Amino acid sequence: MKINSYVLFLSVVAALGGFLFGFDTAVISGAERQIQEVWNLSDWSHGLAVAIALYGTVIGALFGGIPADRYGRRKSLIWIGILYFISALGSAIAPEINSFMFFRFIGGIGVGASSVVAPMYISEISPAKNRGQLVALFQFNLVFGILVAYFSNYLIDSSIAVNSWRWMLGVEAIPALIYTLLVVKVPQSPRWLIAKKDDFETAEKILQRTDPEGVEEAIKLALEEKKLTKVKVGFLALFHSKYIRITILAVLIALFNQLSGINAIIYFAPRVFEMAGISAESALLSTVGIGAVNMVATLVGLYLIDRIGRKKLMYMGSIGYIISLLLIAYSFSGGQISSSFLPIFVFMFIASHAIGQGAVIWVFISEIFPNELRAYGQSIGSFTHWILAAIIANVFPFLANQFGPVVIFGFFALMMVLQLLWVAFKMPETKGRSLEEIQKDFISKNA
Repeated sequence: MKINSYVLFLSVVAALGGFLFGFDTAVISGAERQIQEVWNLSDWSHGLAVAIALYGTVIGALFGGIPADRYGRRKSLIWIGILYFISALGSAIAPEINSFMFFRFIGGIGVGASSVVAPMYISEISPAKNRGQLVALFQFNLVFGILVAYFSNYLIDSSIAVNSWRWMLGVEAIPALIYTLLVVKVPQSPRWLIAKKDDFETAEKILQRTDPEGVEEAIKLALEEKKLTKVKVGFLALFHSKYIRITILAVLIALFNQLSGINAIIYFAPRVFEMAGISAESALLSTVGIGAVNMVATLVGLYLIDRIGRKKLMYMGSIGYIISLLLIAYSFSGGQISSSFLPIFVFMFIASHAIGQGAVIWVFISEIFPNELRAYGQSIGSFTHWILAAIIANVFPFLANQFGPVVIFGFFALMMVLQLLWVAFKMPETKGRSLEEIQKDFISKNA
């Protein structure tokens, strides 16, 4: 399925927000131990210092849809890049823990808003036949950012003896500046222009370049949708009987994403390896392996998402989650499987995530809401994702010491059994359908 070169350029630029998202999320894993030592932090305050960016992400996700709805996706993307830039420099030069947490919080706002606006923007400019792949570029850039962060951490830690953590965090300013300059060149979302400005003429010109085959149908269905949409637009509309089913789908896919334990692994990978008796240097190097496996498996997911669909990827990921999480738990139990196999089991877990939830979540949430409500719908899905991520990252060091990894990873495996059942009985397939067709189907079923 050949992809229009112009829409590919726009998607890649918007998806660079995912690179910064991934880099910002993972870079702390190499710095968190040094930060704890430099400022002599307790387990709880250390967990807060690591999770503070996630609390910012929660705010960014919850409110990111408001400027995207009012001022447009493009302007929001520009400000996201600025937030990343300020956060990177501020975190690197922070003289004490409070200012450090302030700048990490700002970066978190950028991450949360990015998870709302970038997938939504790509979804709204993409042809139906390529939408899964193009929106999944956001996830690819996310995991590429994680890989680069892990590799950057390893190189900096190996070459800089004093305050290497400052360099780990500060280097993010370079891609943040590049992203901000590039996103200035993208046009507004055509769906936003129709839904919020009634500017069908400009929207049609943009769609002629991004989706020439589907432009007439998109405009026609968008006109029909505006006539059908009588509910007042806003957060409360998400809980109207007409849209509640869609809202529940977005909340549940985001909930299950975090109950897999993915952010516990991403944030505390070196610590998890060290808990199994792996040396600190080998543990840090093993995180590079996590990033590499994540990127390769994401490419597989990106290749398959418009070919076999969203549900089949979720089946594959769910089964892989359950097997790998049970093996991780067992490797910590002192059973016959040696803990030296732990990195392999973690790589299996990461591959399962990348092919399943990782490839699907942002695509699925960006597809299921109507144009009028997409910004708010994307916000509620992202908010659910990030509030769980923040809580899990904040309490993981404490729970790991209190209950041990067997109980924690066993719990995550149980949650993935529930996800598998949800996919089987409740999750709809959205492959190959225009955004307007998807929302028309949802609305007719709830009429």
